[in-house]
Amino acid sequence: MQKIYFFFAFCLIVTCLCYPLMTAIAQLGEQLVAQWLTTKGWTILQQNWRCRWGEIDIIAQSSLKATLAFVEVKTRSSGSWDAGGILAITLQKQAKITRTAAFFLAEYPHFAECPCRFDVALVASQKKANSLEKPLQSAIILGQPVIWQGYQLTLQQYIESAFEATNIQ
Repeated sequence: MQKIYFFFAFCLIVTCLCYPLMTAIAQLGEQLVAQWLTTKGWTILQQNWRCRWGEIDIIAQSSLKATLAFVEVKTRSSGSWDAGGILAITLQKQAKITRTAAFFLAEYPHFAECPCRFDVALVASQKKANSLEKPLQSAIILGQPVIWQGYQLTLQQYIESAFEATNIQ
């Protein structure tokens, strides 16, 4: 019985120590994607928008078509269990994002008539010590690494309309 308590205590300590680092890396990935979207002509309306249903990493609006994109960003190190984050976008996760987006549209009704889509961005990260950093404002190209804040970040894939709200039960 003591071994079980020790194991749970150990897991709790590891989680408490690692969570801020994981959150910081996730934020770097989200900032990379937001910057990339901006260079593609999108306006970032919100980052890390939260409500009681959940959180949406990025909410952006196209300057050309007034389309809203609700973007889920998955930042992973190499060898992740979930294929770079794509397997983490389960039907339950899609439903949570959809409910959160509906709440956003209810809170901001002037966006309610805009066409909406649900995009997924996959970012690869790797710790890079003593690397020459470029400012994040430098060109971000899909598939090309950027060194920033001690990490090599690569926007591996950007999936437009990765899922649809109508498919969510």
